[in-house]
Amino acid sequence: MAAARRSRRQRSGSATRQRLPRPDHPEHHFIIDPDKWDFYEMDAYRLLGDDERAATHARSVIRISTGPDGTEISPMRAAEARLTLGVAAARTGEIEEAVGMGTAALEANRKSLPSLLLVADELDRELRSRYPREATARDFHEQITTIKRGAARPELPF
Repeated sequence: MAAARRSRRQRSGSATRQRLPRPDHPEHHFIIDPDKWDFYEMDAYRLLGDDERAATHARSVIRISTGPDGTEISPMRAAEARLTLGVAAARTGEIEEAVGMGTAALEANRKSLPSLLLVADELDRELRSRYPREATARDFHEQITTIKRGAARPELPF
């Protein structure tokens, strides 16, 4: 019964989103961006532990965030989607894929570190709890720790 209600809400939300006009300038934060639907669902499903749905939406976010020539037009969304794919991979025993996705996400050219680190911390926790003896999990943890140390230093304007 609960699954049926969720499915109806999901269809309803998707139908509502599809009725909205596409924004002329999605970078404008006061216009509803229909592509964020997959982005928010990706996060919600990852946090709920529904890794299959989270990964489906993450792949959709990456597809939407990539232009026809392969250029990432929304690098932050794509980076967070890669971290979500990393979390899903870690939970299903694919440690190399998890670390690979996490590392690729952290190498994105444009970064909002606070946002990325929230999801990267989730991946780090999954890796450390599931694979405490794996060198790749420890290496990823060290990468996150190094980024946090660097992000803690304020940039001086001179």
